[in-house]
Amino acid sequence: MKKLPIIVVAVIVIVVLAALMYASLKNSGASTNSTVTYGYTIVNTYPHDTSAFTEGLVYSNGFLYESSGSGNGAASTLRQVDLTTGKVVQEYTLPAQYFGEGIAVVNNTIVQLTWQSNIGFIYDKNTFALLGNFTYPTQGWGLTYDGKELIMSDGSAHLYFLNATTFQPIGQVTVHEGNATVPELNSLCYINGSVYANVWMTNEIVIINPETGQVTASINLTGLPAAVASASNFNAVLNGIAYDQQNNRLFVTGKDWQSLYQIKLVPETSPSP
Repeated sequence: MKKLPIIVVAVIVIVVLAALMYASLKNSGASTNSTVTYGYTIVNTYPHDTSAFTEGLVYSNGFLYESSGSGNGAASTLRQVDLTTGKVVQEYTLPAQYFGEGIAVVNNTIVQLTWQSNIGFIYDKNTFALLGNFTYPTQGWGLTYDGKELIMSDGSAHLYFLNATTFQPIGQVTVHEGNATVPELNSLCYINGSVYANVWMTNEIVIINPETGQVTASINLTGLPAAVASASNFNAVLNGIAYDQQNNRLFVTGKDWQSLYQIKLVPETSPSP
C-alpha cells in the first residue's frame, strides 16, 4: 500500500497507534527476545527514479524489475531497470483503473498483483507481453517466489501461499514475534529459505520463517539517507527488497526515493539464551 491522495487524520492515528502497539509488545514481555536485530552498512548507492512509487522489486539476470504504483497523475507500471544507471530499459503501463503492487519472477514470466482490484497479471519476462490474469479475494500488497510457490501479503499479519501455475491458494501462516502478531506486511523477498518483509510505515524489515510464521530477525534501517523529502511526502516510505543470489547482494529502496542501496547487515543484538 499505497498512495493516499488525502491523508485523513483518523487513518494517521490508526497507523501510528498500531505501530506504537507493535513496538510496545516487542519491548514488554509479550514477545520473547528470541530474534536477532540487524543494523546495516551501505555498500553501494545507485540512482532510483523519484517518480517510481515502489511496490515490488526483484533482481534477476543483471536487471532490476520494479512495480510502481499510480499516483500524482501517473499510471502504474512494470519496469525493467538498469541497476547501475537507474534507467528504465523496458516498461509496461497498466490500465488506469489498476494500482500496481508486488511482483515475482517465475521462470520466464513476471507475476504482478494489484492493490484493491483483486486481480493479478502474468507477463512474458522478456517482452512484457501480457499473457493472462488471475483473481484473489484479498487486497494485493507484496509478492515473492520461493522456487515452488508464490508467497503473498495483503497488509495484514498473514502470508498466503499460491500455486505458481494455477494461482490458487494452498495455505497461509500468521506472522508473529513471540506472542505478538506483526501486521502491515508489505513488500516481500524470498532469500535463502526466509521471507524478508517491509513493515509498512516503519523503517523495519522482518525476517520470517515461512513454515511457521515466526519472525527470526529484524533489520533496523533507521537513518538510511534516502527519501527525497520525507517530511513533505507522507508516502515516501521504505518499500522494496531485492536480492542477487549469485553475488549475495541485498538491495533496498522506497517509494519515490532518489536512491537504491546495496546494504550489508550488521548484527546489533543477539537472541537471549
